[in-house]
Amino acid sequence: MFEGLTERLSLVLKKLRGHGRLTEENIAEALREVRLALLEADVNFKVVKGFIERVRERAVGRDVLESLTPGQQVVKVVYEELVEVLGKTRAPLVYAPDQPTVVMLVGLHGAGKTTTSAKLARWFVSEGRSPLLVAADTTRPAAREQLQTLGRALGVPVYAGEGSALQVCQEARRLAKERGQNPVILDTSGRLHIDEPLMQELVAIAGATSPTERLMVADAMTGQDAVNSALRFNADLDLTGFILTKLDGDSRGGAALSIRSVTGKPIKFIGVGEKSDALEPFHPERLASRILGMGDILTLVEKVQARVDQKQALDLVKKVRSEGFTLEDFRVQLQQLKDLGPLDQVMEMIPGLSRQKGLTDTVSAERDFKQAEAIINSMTRKERGVPEIINGSRRRRVAAGSGTSVADVNRLLKQFSQARKLMKQFIPGGGGARGKMAHRLRSLMGV
Repeated sequence: MFEGLTERLSLVLKKLRGHGRLTEENIAEALREVRLALLEADVNFKVVKGFIERVRERAVGRDVLESLTPGQQVVKVVYEELVEVLGKTRAPLVYAPDQPTVVMLVGLHGAGKTTTSAKLARWFVSEGRSPLLVAADTTRPAAREQLQTLGRALGVPVYAGEGSALQVCQEARRLAKERGQNPVILDTSGRLHIDEPLMQELVAIAGATSPTERLMVADAMTGQDAVNSALRFNADLDLTGFILTKLDGDSRGGAALSIRSVTGKPIKFIGVGEKSDALEPFHPERLASRILGMGDILTLVEKVQARVDQKQALDLVKKVRSEGFTLEDFRVQLQQLKDLGPLDQVMEMIPGLSRQKGLTDTVSAERDFKQAEAIINSMTRKERGVPEIINGSRRRRVAAGSGTSVADVNRLLKQFSQARKLMKQFIPGGGGARGKMAHRLRSLMGV
């Protein structure tokens, strides 16, 4: 996410932190580089201009230039202004006082609107609600069938009645009220923003269903074009917010850093993958932290809380304390790490880790994970429980069964031994800084 922008900004801010004393001249030089980085990331030039002016005004003030740590103060100013550009605080969804709440999704062709509808439905289910998906895309071939397939996979009902898109949405709202289904998610047809008849169809649907949320699904990889489209959709529909998709791809960041400032409407969710759980509520301060390479530990903790079984976590702590941690447990930990999402996304949430040289080859790391699983799967149950019995002949058999070499098996067993020792140092209840840190992490995760 924003790899190029993060790298450029990190280099600029590192130079500033390295200065023992800041002057207006070296601040101006750094801001020129920041300006170029933002423009290359396809951020709207008016947004860039306002951002640079605000940072310059604050950075050359007495509080910064006369500070004992001026470089750190400038980084703080840049971070706070990024948060301001992105929307200050999280903007939660609004629910109607009279059920059902209607959430209308609009957007261009190919922005990922149907997939996002399903992701949003899953998010509502995780919140304890009973959503109804509405297949109101009557123009794209197989759009309705796609939504029905996604709905079945999630166990969420899908309404795909006959008639025009307007009739489908009206009937779906009526049925949802009768059945107590709430919210109602309208997956409307994708369109070009210059397509007047289809835009008028959206206006008619909005007028007939009174949606509480009118959210535009925008492709973050389209940069300024997403902003231009957002202006037109907002003019016709008075949008309540945006969902940015494809932020897991090679997004330069322009749409995310422009769309809120240009339209005045908040980003409410971001899509970070193709899976149905790859939708995150948007927190401006967390994304600003990621862009500056400072990590996002809160989102990482939330992912762990959502995916790690609490009983398993407690059992693991007990096993580590009693030195009963086995290769079977090691395999479970590898699987849980994979469940957190692509490794590069996990790494960028850990403060400073995404900037470390030699730690960004996530492709080879994920390949090593798969190899480790294959090796463990080739062992007998007894070997997984008591790895000390794995002698030379057993290692050759395990290597042959997993399609690896004896050297690979030896390396895994060594890594496992090191991991077992390291985990014991970090378990809650340990003394010193490590024990205290483990206790804080355990409290955050609710374990």
